[in-house]
Amino acid sequence: MNKIIYTLILIMISISCSQVKDISYFQNIEQIMTLPGSNGNGHDARIKPKDILSITVVSSEPAASRRYNLFTPQTETGGTFYSQAVLQNYLVDSDGKINFPSLGSLKVEGLNTKELELHINNLLAPFFTEEKPVVTVRIVNYSVNIMGEVLRPGKYESMSGRMTILDGLAMAGDMTIYGRRDNVKVLRDDGNGELIIYTLNLTDKNMFYSPRIFFGAK
Repeated sequence: MNKIIYTLILIMISISCSQVKDISYFQNIEQIMTLPGSNGNGHDARIKPKDILSITVVSSEPAASRRYNLFTPQTETGGTFYSQAVLQNYLVDSDGKINFPSLGSLKVEGLNTKELELHINNLLAPFFTEEKPVVTVRIVNYSVNIMGEVLRPGKYESMSGRMTILDGLAMAGDMTIYGRRDNVKVLRDDGNGELIIYTLNLTDKNMFYSPRIFFGAK
């Protein structure tokens, strides 16, 4: 299944000669700054329709937790059944829901991964006698496309469910000297069929205070 593209960056091209002041990021920084959301999960990606989720349930009661993990179906070859220990993923439907084993339809849209882990954990707790299970949720199709005046244009993925502009540029090998650091275009799907476009000035030190330094932030 093709992976959903969360964000597309267009680095504007400048054909004029670049000066040092034009290619320096976050100019005049003179103090230690804290990125917005770095003390919590406020800028973790919110789950939306067409996201693909990996959900695992682990506990000290294997028989109890096994029913909540979807493994690939068994296949038969020459009368012998083979089963791969590979978990299936969950596709969030157009209503923002997934069908979870035993629990049925769950509304997941708008939650981040930590919130969904807690929600599923609370729902499963009554079915375990010794201890609560450990639930792990990942958005496996979180990716960005980086295009324009960068060393390695392409599609880059993150398993953590969050990525900053700096993370993306580092993966792409940074902008060339011809890239307009004061005119970086970010295109983002808001999950409701609308395309949001905004411009970032990466030479401005105040970008450190902006939630927009995170992909997916408004």
